[in-house]
Amino acid sequence: MANRILVYGVTGSGKTALAERISALTGIPCHAVDDLTWELEWTPVPDDEQRRRIEAICASEQWVLDTAYGKWLDIPLSRADMIVALDLPRWLSLQRLVRRTVARVVDGRAVCNGNRETLRHVFSRDSIILWHFRSFSRKRRRIRNWEADSAHPDVVRLTSQRAVDEWVEEWVGSDNGEQPVRGHS
Repeated sequence: MANRILVYGVTGSGKTALAERISALTGIPCHAVDDLTWELEWTPVPDDEQRRRIEAICASEQWVLDTAYGKWLDIPLSRADMIVALDLPRWLSLQRLVRRTVARVVDGRAVCNGNRETLRHVFSRDSIILWHFRSFSRKRRRIRNWEADSAHPDVVRLTSQRAVDEWVEEWVGSDNGEQPVRGHS
């Protein structure tokens, strides 16, 4: 059974929701990376502290991370048993991201360790929606390279919400929780 799972994907693909779902079904602790990497007022945690926090989590025997930032991606990759990669179409991930962002602006819900998304933030140069456009191709390329490279842990590449749901049912429903398929569209 995979005990150290990295959920990775493009911005807005549903990484946190899937990581929480895996955690709820398996009992493996889930860690929300955004809560570990941001302080109040949208102040980023210094890189060395981010690495320390992620190293502490990844040193344990069981964890689900809901993403990994490039500046410390090497840490979970060196310990993960499985990468669940959400390689959803841009239209779907962007639609989810915009819907989620608008809802958070309207309801004022706290995110990323107590921060709040505002209309001003949405239209700033640090906008999560702009980040989607800046990072989409790079993240997709990374996912596809991992899938093609047998040096990485098992990579389950999911390309639709239906594939996500089917994989969860198959993986959790199996006797030992192992995913025999390297990739799953």
